[in-house]
Amino acid sequence: MRMRATARGWTAVWLVVLALVQAAAFLAVWRVAVHTGIGQWVDTVALTGNQIGQDRIDGPVDRLLNAMSVVSLLAATAMIGFIALIRGRIALAVTATLLIAGANVTTQLLKYGLARPDYGIDPERAGVGNSLPSGHTAVAASVALALMLVLPRKVRAAGAFIGATYAAAAGVATLSAGWHRPSDAVAAYLVVGVWAALAGLVLLVTQREQAEVAPGDAHRVASAVLGVAGVLALIVCGLALAWLVGLRDTWPTELSRRPLFVAYAGSAAGIAGTMAVVMALVLTVVHRLVPRVKG
Repeated sequence: MRMRATARGWTAVWLVVLALVQAAAFLAVWRVAVHTGIGQWVDTVALTGNQIGQDRIDGPVDRLLNAMSVVSLLAATAMIGFIALIRGRIALAVTATLLIAGANVTTQLLKYGLARPDYGIDPERAGVGNSLPSGHTAVAASVALALMLVLPRKVRAAGAFIGATYAAAAGVATLSAGWHRPSDAVAAYLVVGVWAALAGLVLLVTQREQAEVAPGDAHRVASAVLGVAGVLALIVCGLALAWLVGLRDTWPTELSRRPLFVAYAGSAAGIAGTMAVVMALVLTVVHRLVPRVKG
């Protein structure tokens, strides 16, 4: 069926709300994790907990993170653009490229533009300054979302699961390697999510009047599975951190193995859950942004 004006309007509203909610969530994460003592304490405890079993996962983590470079990002962007072009979707190729570029440039500007007050909680990393949001995580998430946009409808759901898994693994890897705090990865997903919503608006504006969408392309089951899994992971994260806050008067390096593991595992669940929810939100509407027949 053709995209009626009413359906197009509701899709635009959904994308605007999606962008605003994720922007507000980013501000909340930044405010709590960076500008409160308890937020910095939780981040530091989770980052200290990465030492548990680190020697067993050092190799895979290093390979995953070291594979992310400017060259690999350019190669992935070129591949995504090529997929869109061979499908005859010029506007999609341009928009997917803008999504990747915009998300990663914004991430770098925020990382070097935002200040991080020193509350004396993490003296070892005080000299590094602000690390929110994570650049490596933004690279993985932006490529995953852009790839899901350009893939044909028959493999789009599979691409969403693979992309979400890859991006979540990259976010957890930055924590496991000690490169980033958990809030850095979560903030990166939200930045990419905002850009994905903006890219969706561009696709909607440039869409032809004769474009036809198929309700069967909505991937409702895949979106629900991703969304429910993400929410459950976030609940696990919330419960873990709520229990951890009771120990906030203890210095991070003086905590025993159990609270350190709870902080690390709970934060990892929060990272993975955030990426799953972001991917699910985009997947619910992508069939209207990239119609089966472009017109």
